[in-house]
Amino acid sequence: MRVRKLTFVALAVAAGLSLTACNDDDVTGQGDTSSAASESSSGGSAPDASGKDGGKDSAGKGGAGSGGQSADNKANTCRTDRLDITAQDATIDGDTEGTVAVTFKNGGSDCALNGFAGVDLKTSAGALSAKRSGGASDPMTLKAGESVSFGVTYPVNDSGGSGVKVSSLVVTPPGETKSVTVAWPGGTLPVTDGSGTSVKVGPMGSAGQGGAS
Repeated sequence: MRVRKLTFVALAVAAGLSLTACNDDDVTGQGDTSSAASESSSGGSAPDASGKDGGKDSAGKGGAGSGGQSADNKANTCRTDRLDITAQDATIDGDTEGTVAVTFKNGGSDCALNGFAGVDLKTSAGALSAKRSGGASDPMTLKAGESVSFGVTYPVNDSGGSGVKVSSLVVTPPGETKSVTVAWPGGTLPVTDGSGTSVKVGPMGSAGQGGAS
């Protein structure tokens, strides 16, 4: 009887150890599953129904839709290199002032002009900058092949002397930094006391008819 009892005890202990080993395997398997889920939630967006990464797809759409209207849809500022700049005497007999008409002819695509041109005179007495005169013209689009003119007015030398000789005109289109030098087609300026310039530049369209030529 004693031997039989010992055999039963041994079998019971072995069965208990076997059951414990099975439970340990289950717990280990559950731990692996939990770890995989954690890595999935912390590693970025899960693929969507199409198989694409949801996060990357969203970022791509944001980039494509955030640009707004392109600035290329608007007329660009008229560039010096695309303008044919000329000057001619436009003084009318009887005027108390002399006038030189400066013309911009657009040799490129449609472009925008807004504001006054910069004008400087090279004279025998040194450089002379023209001051703005009159209200600025409204912003305009200068179409390809079209021209627009503005006036440069100056006092007429009626002193009988040689006056101040002007050799050239330095013109800078509105919004530009590059200048073009053209020959001065007007007369001489009277000698002044140097208290200020009496040469003035008008807004776009203030001389001639502009338009196509």
